[in-house]
Amino acid sequence: MTKFTEDVLEIIKMIPPGKVMTYGQISAYAGNPRGARQVSRILHSMSSAHGLPWHRVINSKGSISLTGEAGFIQGSMLIDEGIEVINKKINLKKYLFKFL
Repeated sequence: MTKFTEDVLEIIKMIPPGKVMTYGQISAYAGNPRGARQVSRILHSMSSAHGLPWHRVINSKGSISLTGEAGFIQGSMLIDEGIEVINKKINLKKYLFKFL
């Protein structure tokens, strides 16, 4: 496993309930500002094995990227954590998690 992958896994695990991060934001914190697609692949292939809160990761526009049932499940999980989701959109000013 690469250092980038390890860092991405740790960052995603640190997103608290009621907050979200973007793919690009995670990749930047992990040292590769252009690695948003890699973050997506890591989430897709490693979420179950590492118990990641995958539902807290959204796109840079503040939207749920997943379609169909998976997108519905993600939205429901976010709502269950107190996040307002309107037409698959999340208010980043209110819910974006940032490290201090």
